[in-house]
Amino acid sequence: MNRISRTAALGLVTLISAAGLTACAANSADDASGDGEGGKTIALLLPETKTTRYEAFDKPLFEAKVKELCDDCTVNYLNADQDASKQQQQAQSAITDGASVLVLDPVDGKSAEGIVKSSQSSDVPVVAYDRFITGADYYISFNNERVGELQGEALVDATGDSGDILMLNGAPTDPNAAQFKQGAHNVIDESKLTVVAEYDNPDWSPDNAQQFTSSQLNNIDPDDLAGVYAANDGQAGGVFAALKAAGVSEYPPITGQDAELAGIQRIIAGEQYMTVYKPIKTEAEQAAQLAVDLLNGETPSDTTDFQDVPSYILDPIAVMQDNVKDTVVKDEFYTVDQICTDQYADACASAGLS
Repeated sequence: MNRISRTAALGLVTLISAAGLTACAANSADDASGDGEGGKTIALLLPETKTTRYEAFDKPLFEAKVKELCDDCTVNYLNADQDASKQQQQAQSAITDGASVLVLDPVDGKSAEGIVKSSQSSDVPVVAYDRFITGADYYISFNNERVGELQGEALVDATGDSGDILMLNGAPTDPNAAQFKQGAHNVIDESKLTVVAEYDNPDWSPDNAQQFTSSQLNNIDPDDLAGVYAANDGQAGGVFAALKAAGVSEYPPITGQDAELAGIQRIIAGEQYMTVYKPIKTEAEQAAQLAVDLLNGETPSDTTDFQDVPSYILDPIAVMQDNVKDTVVKDEFYTVDQICTDQYADACASAGLS
């Protein structure tokens, strides 16, 4: 190859290399911003998928509100599948990829304190979403102790304040679970109900709830069971499955939480007594507004103090058969058609839901 050819070849290699570096830089920008146009990234980190609310409601509602408020914002969604270590890795990756705000619903409230410190050291504020994290910049949730009180009050009323009950609480690593449990005990401990067995479900699993209930029915005559405190609808479903498998013909009152579609359908059918509806749309949209404000350098207002963290605390609502229409249907959380499938058509007609 002559000198001119070698020079031309070297120039071509240089141009190709420069183009490759430019492309890599562009791809890096796309990864960080999500749109390649210098956009802004908010990381949404949710804890698990066994509770249906996260994928069905929190995620899409949050993403839609962010899109409405900020055209050039991107939501980097990550789910930890109930693995605290995985969530820590996801949070670090989100920051490395350019997230300017973390909205974090922790698997483990205690270990999430490390995520908060690490994020803040990178000048990335953290919004504790639904579950409290000590040291977070902001916190948004419902009055979780009141959730447990609503469940306990409903159970006392439904049982006539007499008899033996089972208690199935949430995961010990979930800071909300302790508040639900405390609220329920505030009421139940002052009643004449007797808690014959109590279980802290390590991952909120319906399967665990079914197994625990089945094991207790070996020691308790199902017909002598006055009621069951189940901290959420997933566990209520497990309890119901265990009672059904045991041949129970008249189901005792079972509590729940989250207003899952299956839970609402069981309430309509008389298989579950109540649930606690937490208007997730309000929570998710408030969190989105908060994240966008922080991303834009604005200081959120109208907060209240919760354990030294500026907070937004929302009110939960008890839902029973007689107010399904005035709560989850009125709020368009579910339509009547979604609830009243063929399997529940007769029950819906009897409940006046049509």
